[in-house]
Amino acid sequence: MDINPILLLAAIMVASTPILLAAIGELVVERAGVLNLGVEGMMITGAVCGFIVAHSTGSATVGFIGAAVGGALVSTLFAVMVIFLMTNQVATGLALTLFGVGLAALMGQSYVAEGQIIVPKAPIPGLSEIPVLGPILFRHDLVVYLSVALVVLVWLFLTRSRAGLILRAIGENAEAAHALGHPVRLVRFLAVMFGGACAGLGGAYVSLVRVPQWIDNITAGAGWIALAIVVFASWRPGRLIIGAYLFGGVTALQLNIQATGLAIPVEYLSMSPYIATIIVLVALSAGRAPGSLGKPFHASS
Repeated sequence: MDINPILLLAAIMVASTPILLAAIGELVVERAGVLNLGVEGMMITGAVCGFIVAHSTGSATVGFIGAAVGGALVSTLFAVMVIFLMTNQVATGLALTLFGVGLAALMGQSYVAEGQIIVPKAPIPGLSEIPVLGPILFRHDLVVYLSVALVVLVWLFLTRSRAGLILRAIGENAEAAHALGHPVRLVRFLAVMFGGACAGLGGAYVSLVRVPQWIDNITAGAGWIALAIVVFASWRPGRLIIGAYLFGGVTALQLNIQATGLAIPVEYLSMSPYIATIIVLVALSAGRAPGSLGKPFHASS
């Protein structure tokens, strides 16, 4: 069985979407100076919330909305603890992941045998008929387009808007931004909620489109990959797409190689996307992190 390059490239876009959604949300969080290692927990919470809501309503669209809300609500716990109670961000993020995995397993145990909710394709008229490029780029569902649009919108927000410049200033030096009258805690709180909503969307894309079913640990470490890709991208939205599509490309390729029946142990193929991410991360990540990343902010009286 030969690998069809057009179908492979189209599959790469689908495989990259959950990672890209989670990573763009975490990039905004980290540019605000907050390190949230709970992306995996928020993703799997979004996966179970999206799956449950979609099956309860019969609508994938409502399911994605429920996933975004679920991810944002879980991230609110993290935000309250690290921003207002000033707990350790690393420990709290790890706890959030453990909490999210356990919560998702509890919520999803009654939905293991549920069937698939169809997420309709949304081919772009005219563009979807272009030879080669049409099937690769323009015959996907709306969430794929949304993930790319979010990257562009975040780039515009961070570089072309006053609010984005304030967020970046807070991430670089929270005390100086506070001295200038900027609401550091509010900005960070909203950034964390945005990151949670994006991670929730990414998780729901896994459970409603990529798999699509509910099983424990369905995100399979995608949240950790999203964290690594933010570092690889040097906290720049443009490079984020490269990192997400690199991981998605290796993932889709190893699945296609398995389908060809080549005599390669499946364990090696399954670990290849993570090995590739580590290699690229070590080789290319040389950007400077935001100056206040991971540092608690103590507001002066």
